[in-house]
Amino acid sequence: AAAEPPLRWEPPCRQQLRHLQDGAGIAARLPPRLDGRWVSTGCEVRPGPEFLTRSYLFYTNRLFKAYQFYYWDPSCRDPSYSLVIKGKLRLRQASWITRGATEADYHLHKVGIVFHSQKAMREVASWINQTSGEGCSGFLPPGRTWVPGALYELLSTKSERDCTAALGFAMHELSLVRVERHYQPLVLPQQSGSRLVEELYLGDIHTEWLERLHYRPTGYQRPMQSAVHHVHPCPACGIIYRADEHHPPILPVRAQLPMQLSGSWVSTHCEVRPAVLFLTRYFIFHGNNHTWEGYYYHYSDPLCKQPTFTIYAAGHYTQGIPSSKVRGGTELAFKVTQARVTPMDQVTVMMLNSSEPGSCGLTGSWSAGVEQDITPTNGCLALGIKLPHTEYELFKTEQDTRDRSLLYIGERPTDGSSPDSPDKRPTSYQAPLIQCAGASEEFSNYVSLKYSAKKDANGNKGLKPLPVAFLLFIALLFLRWD
Repeated sequence: AAAEPPLRWEPPCRQQLRHLQDGAGIAARLPPRLDGRWVSTGCEVRPGPEFLTRSYLFYTNRLFKAYQFYYWDPSCRDPSYSLVIKGKLRLRQASWITRGATEADYHLHKVGIVFHSQKAMREVASWINQTSGEGCSGFLPPGRTWVPGALYELLSTKSERDCTAALGFAMHELSLVRVERHYQPLVLPQQSGSRLVEELYLGDIHTEWLERLHYRPTGYQRPMQSAVHHVHPCPACGIIYRADEHHPPILPVRAQLPMQLSGSWVSTHCEVRPAVLFLTRYFIFHGNNHTWEGYYYHYSDPLCKQPTFTIYAAGHYTQGIPSSKVRGGTELAFKVTQARVTPMDQVTVMMLNSSEPGSCGLTGSWSAGVEQDITPTNGCLALGIKLPHTEYELFKTEQDTRDRSLLYIGERPTDGSSPDSPDKRPTSYQAPLIQCAGASEEFSNYVSLKYSAKKDANGNKGLKPLPVAFLLFIALLFLRWD
């Protein structure tokens, strides 16, 4: 075999990937402890798009009270309406689908809504009057004047009324729960030691509006953090903690950053996708010629310690234009023209070696830790990869509270399809990537990722989700692209 080429990654990118592959110092208790208040750490974007912040309080007697604050804008400064949700939650067994998660049952007792403007009241009333049954048709009579602070009942178990469907509202996120604990190093020069951080991961929201009412999550949405044990600094945390349905949080003004893709970006966590896949991602964007390289490192466990396969992919991307649908986002098209696969375990090797001849690299030649180019076979049918392939994307960049650059890439369709047409372009985002090297530090040479116990495993944007046959073949290692 040829000698392994030296790794030429920038140290910060390599360090971040190794940190994640070492478990990132994360502990997750099963079953989790939910008692206390959990808050959003910023303005969240859900498919639609919807802009919101959340504040959930769980009591020791299993009761909960949750606030969801909705906004007109992606900065969460212009409130539309607030929901106050009361109910009961019962934790059940560890999930057999999403490793590391706990399944739960919930029961809603009441859902109330407070409008923050006449416009919001008029809009919501029209949704309910148009789409609800007889019990809700007169929810708000036409012409009803907005009353500041008035609470209107959307759902009540006592009156057997439920007018929430018109809002696309469901609390199925509570049916999948994970709490992670890690320690944040203190960053000020005069400080030493670390600070406990607790994060609450709840089930993901389906990317299709009509599906979200009955979708049972297998992935997560952006985590909330403990109001007591959260990352510092967090300007939004205290504001959201002090809010209620009558006083929605108004988040601080944040500077709008121009889209600067050039450089290298890497995952901040071991990421989870619906259906279920654990992965870390590493991207290099070459702004001078609009080409990109991507590594997706796939794993079978929620701490990204057990590699299953690696994808390297490359191609080019278009000049971005501001999104007309998701304010603050940028629309791009990405084309993937080449890809290479490295199986990391025997299950993946067996699957690839049993694939149809000529459909995925050299027939019967796969072995663990040995990379193959799948470009000559126009992709890999067994993995659902088709080359060349174009995807219509949504990006945005932000700075976190420590002035580090973050890159948000569009959320993948929950149904496992690909955003391969403009009408399927995402309206929400995945977990952010952090910039680990600037444009001047990026490298253009491809780095071969042969198998090594604790190295890398990543993939690409233009790749289709894995087909059902492969999901069944892998059994509990349910894998899915992103």
